[in-house]
Amino acid sequence: MQSHEKLLLENKAWAQEARHREPDYFERLARGQQPEFLWIGCADSRVPADIIVNAEPGLIFAHRNIANQVIATDFNCLGVVQYAVDVLKVKHIIVCGHYNCGGVKAALSHQTPELMLVHKWLMHIRDVYRFHREELDAVEPFEEKANQLVELNVIEQVNNLSHTSILQKAWKAERRPMVHGWVFSLDDGLLKKLIMLGPDSEVDPIYKWEGGPS
Repeated sequence: MQSHEKLLLENKAWAQEARHREPDYFERLARGQQPEFLWIGCADSRVPADIIVNAEPGLIFAHRNIANQVIATDFNCLGVVQYAVDVLKVKHIIVCGHYNCGGVKAALSHQTPELMLVHKWLMHIRDVYRFHREELDAVEPFEEKANQLVELNVIEQVNNLSHTSILQKAWKAERRPMVHGWVFSLDDGLLKKLIMLGPDSEVDPIYKWEGGPS
């Protein structure tokens, strides 16, 4: 049996089990979604949001990209954020990175022509490294330096979210959502809290939008 065929069989088994456990399970899902959380995570296959927090379908609205970045010109990500905040009315946004992140490690290495587009995407993480170069260059070995950059990157992306008009408008009008920065450990499966921002958090004046939090 080929691997993709096994996925289809697993899907059938999962659907049967779900309906056996709750006969109207899929009818309930089909009626719509009211997730409490937006999850912005890494595309790494080892960090699936629903599984690592043991969440049922419908609880987490998710966006994933290489190294869990929030970039001002990424309209895919910002479109997800706007829909989650303005339409779904999520109460929390979680930016979740993970230790041993291949994207972060690549950002600490020389660019290669074979992965030209990937390295363009990682340029923003190189900026985070540049902001903290002195601190990070004092860290050894390389794996520990990369893991420290993972944490700094999560904090940077949480701050990037706070700079958007989407968040500032919702914070002023509706006092939500809270924004959390977490990091996941592949070694023990646990999440670590790094930062939390909300309506009362201070935003650097250079990033404030007219009509946003004062």
